[in-house]
Amino acid sequence: MINNHRGRFFVLSAPSGSGKTTVKDRLLARRPDMVYSVSFTTRPPRPGEIDGRDYNFMTRDQFQHMIKAGDLLEWAEIFGHFYGTGRRWVLNRLKTGHSVLADLDVNGGASVRALMPEAVLVFMAPPSAAELRRRLSERQTESAQDLDRRLAAVRAEVEFSRIYDFLLVNDHLEKAIADLEKIIFFGQGQPMAQAGPPFWQEFFQEPK
Repeated sequence: MINNHRGRFFVLSAPSGSGKTTVKDRLLARRPDMVYSVSFTTRPPRPGEIDGRDYNFMTRDQFQHMIKAGDLLEWAEIFGHFYGTGRRWVLNRLKTGHSVLADLDVNGGASVRALMPEAVLVFMAPPSAAELRRRLSERQTESAQDLDRRLAAVRAEVEFSRIYDFLLVNDHLEKAIADLEKIIFFGQGQPMAQAGPPFWQEFFQEPK
């Protein structure tokens, strides 16, 4: 168990197309007292990326050492490259009194919950599956079959979301940012245990 720090660790998760990156970036821009968790990766830097700002870039051997040393709160291999959240990196920032926000998928959130039960997990979603499909369709980057697969994956994410503390609905951008700010700085929001079951039942209903 990891505790006895002054700052708090927050995890924000959401299905693709929910607007998570926009909400996260806007919140960090208005709250400089909040620190973003910079992931570690073995992926080589892309043009314009800066080590320590976009990612903490490292070799596979270095990453494997972090795994063996238990210095990762969560990690995954994606398309041949490793990505993870550094345990010591997070703790060092929490000790300074800063709260830390991580942008993770639900598997990462579950790993954090197991190692850091005092972390606050927030799951964000659009108001309905139909709205999520509309947002993904507007990208014009995926086929109808790909959209169906993404929406099917949301059901699996919803199952993981049961362990999350808060449900954040991104219906209007500014309200979603303000609601996330209330959760982080005032502990006020929709508890997942109460809001989740009725919300998800309505979420998946076909529009009439």
